[in-house]
Amino acid sequence: MMGKREGKSHQKWEWAEESDELIRGISGGFLFGIPLLYTMEVWWIGSYSKASMRLVALAITYLVVFFFNRTAGFRRNQDIEMRWRDTAMESVEAIAIGLVSATVVLILLRQIDIHTPLNEALGKAIFEGLPFSLGVALATSLMSGDRFELNLENNNTKGNSTKPTEIENNLADLGATLIGAIFIAFNIAPTDEVPMLAAASSSPWQIAVVVSSLLISYCIVFAAGFRGQKRRYKQRGVFQDPLGETLICYLVSLGASVVMLWFFQKLNFSDPWQIWLNHSIILGLPAAVGGAAGRLAV
Repeated sequence: MMGKREGKSHQKWEWAEESDELIRGISGGFLFGIPLLYTMEVWWIGSYSKASMRLVALAITYLVVFFFNRTAGFRRNQDIEMRWRDTAMESVEAIAIGLVSATVVLILLRQIDIHTPLNEALGKAIFEGLPFSLGVALATSLMSGDRFELNLENNNTKGNSTKPTEIENNLADLGATLIGAIFIAFNIAPTDEVPMLAAASSSPWQIAVVVSSLLISYCIVFAAGFRGQKRRYKQRGVFQDPLGETLICYLVSLGASVVMLWFFQKLNFSDPWQIWLNHSIILGLPAAVGGAAGRLAV
């Protein structure tokens, strides 16, 4: 009986570890690939590219991802002595995660629907999914929290660090969210893609975009195991709760989206409030990802 329990416990731990690594990979993909999802030129390239070009693109990306996985990867237990077969399999997994993630967002943005020809949908998914795959492979090396957490523990042990107040934590998170949102979404706001996507999105799909924005930003900050995650769970305060912080910071990202769209004259005060809301929700997705990345940096 003990052996069975230990076996089940070990299996449960392995599944939990696998889900953590999957979330980390997806989060890294969004951090790296979200800007290109708002680029119509990439949609067109994917739509009209030939099968041979798609295969070449996949092959080149696979080689790059394979190289990254030999040195980094999205799994914690990377080893320089890792077998070539394991690296090859993990590279296939990273490509698959990137393609699926990009396809899901393209569906949310209504660039792929039931009326999209299979050949066109496949091309869009491949060309948009390739930068996602690179982000998956770079997930741990870009945002690893190991060194950060170690330094934090050392400082606490030496007694040299002073704990920031609740207000300081809140201001730091809000400021970092604002900076990250602007950093990612500023180059997207003046483009024609935002009004184009907003026009194609109905109310149910806009709700889905809002829910996805909240879920993705939550996973990046609180579930992917990136820098500072342990510290964030120890913080206390109205806005320091994971759900509360995610919601407040999303509203900040949404507000930043409104200002950027107005600044670039994509929104005018004469426009109905529905247009303001629709455009802001569409730009709010990359802004929320940027805001989550900004909070990882503080």
